[in-house]
Amino acid sequence: MSRADAVVIISAQAEWTVVRDVYSELNVETTPFGEYGETVIEDIRVILMHGGWGKIAAAASAQYAIDRWQPRLLVNLGTCGGIAGQVQKGEILLVEQTLVYDICERMGDPQEALEFYTTRFDLPWAEGALPLPVRRVRLLSADHDLDPAEVPLLRERFGAVAVDWESGAIAWVAARNHCPCLILRGVSDLVDETHGEAYAAFSVFQHGVVTVMRTLLSALPAWLSLGLKAQMSRPL
Repeated sequence: MSRADAVVIISAQAEWTVVRDVYSELNVETTPFGEYGETVIEDIRVILMHGGWGKIAAAASAQYAIDRWQPRLLVNLGTCGGIAGQVQKGEILLVEQTLVYDICERMGDPQEALEFYTTRFDLPWAEGALPLPVRRVRLLSADHDLDPAEVPLLRERFGAVAVDWESGAIAWVAARNHCPCLILRGVSDLVDETHGEAYAAFSVFQHGVVTVMRTLLSALPAWLSLGLKAQMSRPL
């Protein structure tokens, strides 16, 4: 199979449902992780792939995508939960660093363990005009929804503004494969120190997903062009 210009991984089923709605003409096939389809976006060969939720599926599907399609650019689009007072609902986050915060090392150096799964992005190409207004952030990941009781610690220790389930795993795998990676996440709902607005009203999350994903997908062609411009001159 020929090399893809970009693979766009979509993690959650709710997010993938929006992709299928926007790209209704997509001829889907399956991987061990879910559906995928190939399309051409402004002369760019793109694989749209449902990678699955959580760090295990995220890491495995990212490695699968890299091995199978050898993309010049790996992209992850999706949603995240924002910390109230630190970020606005609907805000688009350009991820410059990921940190996996649910690692609990009790026999060695906890900071060393956290650092091992921290990934920093080199995005020099993103210094000029961008397709969307974005906020550059460190995004935290864990295999659970944000616990309101954790908010003060995450805010004070890591400067957290938002969290998700998959970005840390995808970024780490991409870095180990020396594969350029772009992660954009939009804030679907907010959590404060006492409650999460979507935890008691799932419709809040559902509405946030549709709003965020349609915003990200509408700008996807421009992001792909921008991201690949810096990669296309690299040798195979």
